[in-house]
Amino acid sequence: MTRIALIAVFLLTLMGNALAQNDRNSFYLDGVAYDPDIPKVEDVLGFEPGDHTIRHHQLVDFLTRTAAASDRITLETIGYTHERRPILFLTITSPENHARIDEIRAQHLALTDPASDREPAADMPVITWLNYGVHGAESSGMDAALPTVYHLAAARGPEIEQMLRESVIVITAIFNPDGHSRRVAWVEQNTSEVKDPNPDARIHNTYWPGGRTNHYWFDLNRQWLPVTQPESQAWLRKFHEWRPNLAVDYHEMGSNATYYFHPGVPSRTYPGVPDVAIDLINEAANYPSKVLDEAGLLYYTEEGFDNFYIGKGSTYPYMNGGIGFLYEAGRAAGGLIDSVNGPRTYRENIWKHFRTSLASIEAARAMRPRLLDHQRKFYQDALKLADDEAIKAYVFQARGDKGRMFHFLELLSRHRITYHRLGESLAIDGVQYDPAEAYIVRLGQPQYRLIKAFFEIITEFEDSTFYDISSWTLPHAYGLEFTGLNARRFKTGLVGEAGAPVRVSAPSPDKAAFAYIFPWSDYYAPRALQRIVGEGLFAKVATAPFTVLTTTGPVAMERGAILIPLDHQEQHRDRIDGIMQTIAAEDGIEVHAVTSGRTPDTGVDLGGPSFQPVTAPKALLAVGEGVTAYDAGEVWHLLDHRMKVPVTLRDRRYIVRGGLDGYTHLILPGGNYGNMPKAFSKELKNWVRAGGTIVAINQAAEWVNDTVLSEEDEEEGSSDKGEKEDGADRIDYAEKNAKEAEGIIGGAIFGGDLDITHPLGFGYNRRSIASHRDTTLVLPRPENPYATVIRYNDPPLISGFTSAAIQQKIAGSAALIAERMGRGSVILFADNPNFRGYWFGTNKLFLNSLYFSRAFNAPSDGDEAE
Repeated sequence: MTRIALIAVFLLTLMGNALAQNDRNSFYLDGVAYDPDIPKVEDVLGFEPGDHTIRHHQLVDFLTRTAAASDRITLETIGYTHERRPILFLTITSPENHARIDEIRAQHLALTDPASDREPAADMPVITWLNYGVHGAESSGMDAALPTVYHLAAARGPEIEQMLRESVIVITAIFNPDGHSRRVAWVEQNTSEVKDPNPDARIHNTYWPGGRTNHYWFDLNRQWLPVTQPESQAWLRKFHEWRPNLAVDYHEMGSNATYYFHPGVPSRTYPGVPDVAIDLINEAANYPSKVLDEAGLLYYTEEGFDNFYIGKGSTYPYMNGGIGFLYEAGRAAGGLIDSVNGPRTYRENIWKHFRTSLASIEAARAMRPRLLDHQRKFYQDALKLADDEAIKAYVFQARGDKGRMFHFLELLSRHRITYHRLGESLAIDGVQYDPAEAYIVRLGQPQYRLIKAFFEIITEFEDSTFYDISSWTLPHAYGLEFTGLNARRFKTGLVGEAGAPVRVSAPSPDKAAFAYIFPWSDYYAPRALQRIVGEGLFAKVATAPFTVLTTTGPVAMERGAILIPLDHQEQHRDRIDGIMQTIAAEDGIEVHAVTSGRTPDTGVDLGGPSFQPVTAPKALLAVGEGVTAYDAGEVWHLLDHRMKVPVTLRDRRYIVRGGLDGYTHLILPGGNYGNMPKAFSKELKNWVRAGGTIVAINQAAEWVNDTVLSEEDEEEGSSDKGEKEDGADRIDYAEKNAKEAEGIIGGAIFGGDLDITHPLGFGYNRRSIASHRDTTLVLPRPENPYATVIRYNDPPLISGFTSAAIQQKIAGSAALIAERMGRGSVILFADNPNFRGYWFGTNKLFLNSLYFSRAFNAPSDGDEAE
């Protein structure tokens, strides 16, 4: 090649790179004509994407106007957030497809029915699902929805016409309006006219809790499985109305990273994901690769992120016959930020997400025959795989707790899993399953893979590193008794009538002349009790089992039963009667009208010492910097949203300065408590001795145990720094990740023994209990022999990854400690009893710590352990 030719090639290369750079500044594709009747993004907003943050109402306005102007788009509101913001859903396809959209959807869903003989038709469109803004703070994805929708509405030409003819594109915009609104407010409040790229700048460092989460500080990208929030309930309903072939989920990551998209780490894929699905996502990845290669932009795949936890937006599709893309852009929240890869702009991130949106849509269109065929085979294979399983069905029950069972059945229904009432009694492994309370789910159905993922226990893994949790066995999370039935134990007579989640209600109670009483076993019993004490009514809790005489005859009651005597009540009898009727109708609690204070049992009468008074808690929840927002939000959601228990949220830094007077309970969620002032621990001791109760979770429990419960303050500088310690054994750096994984818990399920005679164990009818654990902390064994309410089993692991060394460390230690200190109490949870809002099986332990924190006593001197 001549020197002139080399120079020409060099100049052309520079020109090409310049064009690529310039292309990154445009949201209009070269060579594409756009319909002038469709409003441009900048015409509606008054600025181009990336120039300013886009508020939710602006998004709603743009999408509404665009949908009204285009015959390619239909727009609907599919739900509302806790803060009453609408969640919008767009269906985008050709006008011809819109004319038969119900037919297309029915034909598509027929592919997911193994009983159907439908084959993918030659003209059957592929379904592409785009998720924008599930993490509110990662808003370049949300902003990318606008140019994407504009392009799909306004672009003209044979390419877009073919894309819309062969695709139905469904978009949720946005997944998390509440969190996004917090993020936008922060950026707007801290924006300077001259952009500051310094990573230390306030605009780049959002104050607690940030914008990632929803109103109650839930991570919505972990909500595809538990579905406890209104946002996830809305979008999951639409997901199953369409069962997309390819789903795309947009995010942001650390500013020093480049750009990531799936496939994820191959060794960290959930075993229920078919190999062919991974082959398909590898092929689909060629399309965004081409776009980014042409633009000269760095990116990576198969590192850092995985497809193990199936409750994420990019992994859940794999369990429903589709494939999922995760896209992550290096964050530039304040518009411009310096990084190790040079300056990064917010506009550039929007552009990347916009162009990879179009690339993903094109990937689905080009791969349409194979994606549709994969979906059909996925569900056809489900029945064959189920037939090969040793387990044919699972039977499960929640004895005495219709509320908890309702929520589990509701969850199964949300995921399109069919179940039936148990057809006949079944005794297995020492457990009696009663048709009146038990249900059965067969594996031989279209959602076989999801059922297996819900119920199975996994303790062996190819890779010990996890991006998220390593186990989520849902019957354990809901505290259910369950067992798998093999071919020998399973018979068709066990399958009764089809089940459905029906909100629980109980018959209205008879009008009482002496007292009312109800059991504590139901999930919503604490909400019922709050109705009572919140009205200023006098109530008592039973600390021993007994039989009570009622208008319907003798009724056996367990510990925890709530007695509402009519004697000395300040409320009018009619008002009390009305509250009891509300409890039966809305909380589903069977309330009994008591006829006598004397019981048939020896030593237990309703006016005796076996009944302890219960008062309304006035709880203070610590929030703010240093507190884990997820943990705090789960407490807030449980008390405020589910149980309607008043709770005051206060920043931890103000609590430290004083102001505990007037509160009965201080709730300390997990977090970093290492910098808490020593004077505060002394103040807490005095407050507890005066009658207050501390309820501490995870790291907070460790801190309270080391400070508040300690007899003496720790001496500073007590370690012998002069003694030389032996160094660690040498290990190759390549083994670092695997070795470090041995010292962590990958979100596992641990089993323990619960003292159901202790007031914190009231409402439980079996000693076996499962908790979610993601820390390695160990609470010391109390000297008080009655203080360990839950002790971990040996070995403690039920499901998930935990190294043998960590298991040995935790085995036999305390999972829940309850101590009296003076007139108050200290209650320590080693694990989070409210994990992600779906650990229904341990919620009551936490609620008992609020209502029954004074229903137990310290041991007498003779009871102390030697």
